[in-house]
Amino acid sequence: MELLMKVIVVGSSHGGFETVRGILAEKPDTEIQWYEKGDFVSFLSCGMQLYLEGVVKDVNSVRYATAKGMRAKGVNVFVHQEVTSIDPKAHTVVVHNLDDDSTREEKYDKLVLSAGAVPASIPVPGNDLANIYAMRGRDWAIKLKAKTVDPDVQNVTVIGAGYIGIEAAEVFSKAGKHVTLIDILPRPLALYLDQEFTDVLSKTLTDHNIYLATGQTVKEFNGENGKVQSVKTDQAEYPSDLVVETAGIKPNTSWLKDTLDLNNKGLVKVNDHLETSQPDIYAVGDSTKVPFAPTGKKLQIALATNARRQGRIAAKNLLGHDMKMPAVSGSSALSVFDYHFASTGIKEGTSEANGVKSQSVFVTDTTQPPFVPDEAGNEEVYFKLTFDPENHRILGAQIMSKRDVTANMNAISLAIQGSMTLDDLAYADFFFQPGFDRPWNVINVAAQKALQDLSK
Repeated sequence: MELLMKVIVVGSSHGGFETVRGILAEKPDTEIQWYEKGDFVSFLSCGMQLYLEGVVKDVNSVRYATAKGMRAKGVNVFVHQEVTSIDPKAHTVVVHNLDDDSTREEKYDKLVLSAGAVPASIPVPGNDLANIYAMRGRDWAIKLKAKTVDPDVQNVTVIGAGYIGIEAAEVFSKAGKHVTLIDILPRPLALYLDQEFTDVLSKTLTDHNIYLATGQTVKEFNGENGKVQSVKTDQAEYPSDLVVETAGIKPNTSWLKDTLDLNNKGLVKVNDHLETSQPDIYAVGDSTKVPFAPTGKKLQIALATNARRQGRIAAKNLLGHDMKMPAVSGSSALSVFDYHFASTGIKEGTSEANGVKSQSVFVTDTTQPPFVPDEAGNEEVYFKLTFDPENHRILGAQIMSKRDVTANMNAISLAIQGSMTLDDLAYADFFFQPGFDRPWNVINVAAQKALQDLSK
């Protein structure tokens, strides 16, 4: 008779959930203990904007699963319980019950850590003032929702102009607040889009009562009676009834530093099978790196898609399979008011940081043939394709339009992972129907233009 394996999974977000789901899909009789430090299982911070804007009404629905539902599938779910230490030799963990302050020891055969990351607080004077919020997790979502309708909150300052910062700025702009968006970089979304795109989006943000304080460094938070009143940068001071910090994340791994090998940024070192430096311990999610397809090197790319893949592969490996983590392209997408954009792989603005020589081609087109009127949905589309000028290999792309054409990035992601070239994409087969597309997809157009430019 085969002995049942006991697996402990720490963390209930994307990576932890997918690990549990993967085990259940293949060996549902496995003994699984699933631990969540908070009191709510599998909240999805990526769905927070939809909740804050009222598209999703119930904050409790922004999740993958419920504790009750997973227990019905045989999973032992523990909420408000924190795994505080690991003894790899004894194959045990110490669990702290936050409800009654008790501790206990649990044995495991396999351990999966989906420790995740926490919002990084800006280390300047006044960062302990009230009304300085983060935008990650269910508790912050509930607090932020209340502020969207608080009449005493008129001036909102968002620090960080990446995806989360842009979402926060849009939420409070739509709520009728005056928003200041601060970032140390000269352009919003600079790590995701090149200037051809951010110029358009910058105007859109400004048109929606969002002041762009880019190229500025936060120096201090000023307050009165313990509450923030303004944010001072190296260039100006901005009145602030509420501050939303979205200036990056840091891995939640300080408790692992004496147990596992971490890099200098605190990320857990894992091999191609997601195994850590200790036997039978795996790590997935935002506290790890993933293989990056354009370069073959490993990068930290904090995306739900990557964590889900890692969770499923960790489940496969701990169950006895031999599966490597596939390389990813870092594909992502976002809407900014009327515009929808997506990017994948390397961009002109990130090629140097990745140690890659690249060249790009930028094209504009329309989503449908010219005879289709604008009122029928025909919109301008911006597309930029990045490639290796020596071997023509595809390295990345960006796309944006007022019509949702972001799915084109899935084709580019596959092209990157398959080492395809401009020659492959120039005449690749994409469907055509006037209600949807043009006879030459914008990907074809860009690849053809790039080959033409290279031949001059």
